[in-house]
Amino acid sequence: MATLTGLPASTLRYYETIGLISPVSRGASSGHRVYDETDLDQLTGVACLAAIGLSIDDMRTYVTNGRLGRDGAKEQIDLLIGHAEHLAREAEHLELRRAYVGLKTDYWRAVSAGDEARAEEIGEQAHAIADRIRSRENH
Repeated sequence: MATLTGLPASTLRYYETIGLISPVSRGASSGHRVYDETDLDQLTGVACLAAIGLSIDDMRTYVTNGRLGRDGAKEQIDLLIGHAEHLAREAEHLELRRAYVGLKTDYWRAVSAGDEARAEEIGEQAHAIADRIRSRENH
């Protein structure tokens, strides 16, 4: 099952222990977990939720609401919209960090070339982006 879902066996056991997935049946003689198609479907869904970065609590909410069907749809939509907004903020932050690295690379290229004026200009741009990064981290 770990190979099929991409989740480590320890994570599969953990998800079962915390009730994120239904208890898995056990072999009568070996006591080993015996997964069926329903378990595979459930774990594949949970693996997708983990892959998009949902927290355990949000995964629990999603799984619970999924069982409610139409009655859980509004909360599902709200949860996913909230997560999409979170991912957008993360992407913006990552883009700022990428731009900073690019500027610092350009700075050192200017230093290497002996272009002090260009290095100073780039350094000021990098400083402005660093301020934006710190500002976002403090909010």
